[in-house]
Amino acid sequence: MSTEISKKDFARLVQQHAPQVLDFTARLLSDRREAEEVAQDAFVKAFRQLSSFRGDSSFVTWVQRIAYHEAIDHLRRRTPYTVDISEVAAISDDEELSTGRDCNATLCPTVREERILLMEETIDELPPDDQLLLHLYYYEDQPLRDIAYIMDAEPNALAQRLHRIRKRLLRMIKQKEDERTER
Repeated sequence: MSTEISKKDFARLVQQHAPQVLDFTARLLSDRREAEEVAQDAFVKAFRQLSSFRGDSSFVTWVQRIAYHEAIDHLRRRTPYTVDISEVAAISDDEELSTGRDCNATLCPTVREERILLMEETIDELPPDDQLLLHLYYYEDQPLRDIAYIMDAEPNALAQRLHRIRKRLLRMIKQKEDERTER
């Protein structure tokens, strides 16, 4: 196979799997441009290392593994994000106004909807690795074997980690619910 044909074939693979890899990197990186950059870097690295792809996993899982490591490296290099304390105070005031229970019954969220929102809010507080693990396992329904390959871990270790994350989420949610009922 000539280099030109393999480039064309690879371009088709990129086109086919780019949305999935971009979604994957966006789970780790909050900035969309950073996620796009890391996804692109992962495909470039995958192209350069194409000869090392052994087929132990699907192509997209292999690229996700590369993207995972690229994103972790990116997070390590990133400078910390700082926020002015006056901005935090303004956000808190707005949130307090929007969460009041003096709303029209048709606009108020149900208890179930509030619980889902609270769970999503709590998940957002977890480290990016834990968020990614939850997303891959519960939302993308990927088997632990594939997730273990992507995250360079053992499936049993990830199963235990999932268990610990669920317990931690439950504690965090209960704590937030208790704090809200005290107000």
